[in-house]
Amino acid sequence: MAAESQAGLFGQGPRVPPDNSPSQQTFIILHGRGSTAAKFGPPLLAATPLENESIQTAFLHAKLLLRDGLHKSFKYVHGVLEKEIEIIGGENVVLWGLSQGCATSLSSLLTWDGKPFAATVGMCGYLPFRNHIEDIANPQKSRATDNSFSMEEDEEDDDPFSRSDDEDGDDDLFSHSGHENDDNDIFSQGKSQSDRGDLPTQAVKFFREELQMEEKEGMVFQQVPVFLGHGAGDEKVHLKIGKEARSCLDKIGIEVQMVEYPDLGHWYSPEMLKDIFPFLRNNL
Repeated sequence: MAAESQAGLFGQGPRVPPDNSPSQQTFIILHGRGSTAAKFGPPLLAATPLENESIQTAFLHAKLLLRDGLHKSFKYVHGVLEKEIEIIGGENVVLWGLSQGCATSLSSLLTWDGKPFAATVGMCGYLPFRNHIEDIANPQKSRATDNSFSMEEDEEDDDPFSRSDDEDGDDDLFSHSGHENDDNDIFSQGKSQSDRGDLPTQAVKFFREELQMEEKEGMVFQQVPVFLGHGAGDEKVHLKIGKEARSCLDKIGIEVQMVEYPDLGHWYSPEMLKDIFPFLRNNL
């Protein structure tokens, strides 16, 4: 299929497996801010990291979902997950994101309360509110109790792509500060760490409060392994930020595999895909 006709499919809906047979897996793939599915999809599908083996040939019966605007709607991601898990089973569904698409994937994973799914892949991305999770993990060192600490500054550090021109911020998980009202601040509730529950419980509660979601019980995310790939030369999302994401995920009980790529910037590479393919095979 030509790149032009492939691109036309990405904005419309699922991509059919190459041999037109029924799909056996679903990969939900989210691009980064400033990109589109039509731009991001064809190069990813054309990449052949393993002896001319591409995503299409390595996972012959996988349906790929690449759609525009997914970086802004974790609720939409949850809807796609729910639908695909119902159709094909959670053990066959993968959530995958690049850059801010990775941030959305990780946030969607931490707030997911449905059935477990196969795996999550993040490329050159970050975890929103990771600094707050670190504060929850180490309350005695919390910057929230330091008079020099600025929530606004920390919020900007949490999102390398932070900006003030989002017109439809109500559906943007990166636009909610959650700090206008102290009642939403987990550090100002006068409760001890033990009163709030263990770290994973606190982290999920914090994420749901920040994203204005209903509080629910459950740690489904602990049953979903995560692969993180990050370039050491990433000029947009520095490697340090990726390492902080891995540290946070590890602390809340997620099985995380992270690989650093010395000569890579803010993109994926054949070497990264060489590591992602076996990770997916082992978990599908």
